[in-house]
Amino acid sequence: MKKFLTIILMIIIVLQISISKVQAIEPESSEIYEGIDVSKWQGNINFSEVARSGIQIVYIKATQGTNYVSPTLEESYQNAKANGLKIGFYHYVTARTEEEAEAEAQFFASKIQGKEIDCRLAMDFEEFGNLDNNEINAIGLAFLKRLQELTQKPVVIYSNTNDARTIWSGEIINYPLWVAEYGVNEPQNNGKWQTYIGWQFTDVGEISGIKGYVDRDKFTKEIFINEEDKTSETLPEVEKPTGNFKTITIPMGDTLSKIAEAYGTTVQELATINNISNPNLIFAGATLKVPVTANVDNENEPLEEALYIVKRGDTLSQIALNYNTTVNAIARENGISNPNLIYPGQRLIIQTRGNGTELGHSFYRVVRGDTLYSIARRFNTTVANIVMLNRIQNPNLIYPGEWLKLRR
Repeated sequence: MKKFLTIILMIIIVLQISISKVQAIEPESSEIYEGIDVSKWQGNINFSEVARSGIQIVYIKATQGTNYVSPTLEESYQNAKANGLKIGFYHYVTARTEEEAEAEAQFFASKIQGKEIDCRLAMDFEEFGNLDNNEINAIGLAFLKRLQELTQKPVVIYSNTNDARTIWSGEIINYPLWVAEYGVNEPQNNGKWQTYIGWQFTDVGEISGIKGYVDRDKFTKEIFINEEDKTSETLPEVEKPTGNFKTITIPMGDTLSKIAEAYGTTVQELATINNISNPNLIFAGATLKVPVTANVDNENEPLEEALYIVKRGDTLSQIALNYNTTVNAIARENGISNPNLIYPGQRLIIQTRGNGTELGHSFYRVVRGDTLYSIARRFNTTVANIVMLNRIQNPNLIYPGEWLKLRR
């Protein structure tokens, strides 16, 4: 009887192991690299001790949203690299639209530009608010595609097993997976990905050189990027142009080619003047030197950006006259193919030099360094008026990219 029970028990164990294998996903390849992922919560890290403990790869949180840079990004990068660790970076997505996702990708790319990167760039998108699955997938896909376009580097999606099973679908599952699942011998089958290139197996890891807990990971060789992709491409050395230049603030949606056309120059010249290594990567709100040409009126006056809402009876020629600009400039800035066709309620972004007479509602987009006082003074209004029109609770707190109504 005992022998019979022993045989039954062995059969049950074999079946459990077989079922477990069916329910698990395998590493993409057999060679495993020990890793950690860190953020500001790990504080000061002794990467020399981390390396001696057997860790080979460190993923560093770089950015979140469009305005947060990890305060330990640079220190962690420099010290980890100095101790021979392979480096990866990840971004925490907070976007709620595809446009916001692309802006976050641009922000992330701008903060890691020029750094030597050994591992795929990672998207950490795990808090979804009221988004439905279609929206989540569209936002994630927009982020990944824009990030690859900007950096020309491969990417990986970080996700826990439950989200992989219930949320991610479609085109996004063509990207490799860095899966998070704790308390198991292997990450479980999610029905989407058959393999993983990264597995975060605990969030309470303990490593010499780090006080407190740290996320521990196992990575396969597929986490690495190609040797030739490690650093961003740089422009060839050329002699910097000489002459007169002025500084402008880059509006949202502008490209170097668009700015070059507006100022009668070339992308190469703008990149050289401004030490830009990647001409596809410029950031709204940043400043840019552009050449001053003799045929542009009012060159000594600052370039302003305004939002105008078209009223019944408006024409582009009249709007251009009032904003001290041209019909062609407004049409080019707003993608208008027929300058004779505008409609009430249409929103126009207008670049102007000097304060033209503003019609109807007048708006201004905040740039880095602005204060309500400086804006009020520039547009001949008062701080109190701007506060009232925009229902601002704290007059000392305004954000780059924010639109402010200046007049009723």
